[in-house]
Amino acid sequence: MSRRHTQDDAARVPRTRPATAGHHRERSGTEPATARSPLRLRLVLGVAGLLVFLLGTALFALWAGAVTQRDVPDPTQLTVLAVICGVLSLLAAVDLVVVLLRLARERAGRPRRR
Repeated sequence: MSRRHTQDDAARVPRTRPATAGHHRERSGTEPATARSPLRLRLVLGVAGLLVFLLGTALFALWAGAVTQRDVPDPTQLTVLAVICGVLSLLAAVDLVVVLLRLARERAGRPRRR
């Protein structure tokens, strides 16, 4: 049994619209109007992650240089681990820059762009 469309159906505006690139969803009314991201926690975790992954990069690179091809793990495996740690430290550094920019924007009191 299909329902017939009426003029009331056409006049209704959806509470939310599908998220597309560059567009934010409209508020549905259930989330807080002043919700904010925990930037200080992201800053602490970002610094800790950056330090851990930089240390891992250095240690794996040094270890890879000190072992021979017959050792376990071999230099190739250790180099791969060093590269992975390097990429993760780069991501942590980018996240730190984003967090610092957002914190500076909040301190300046400028409204957020949408």
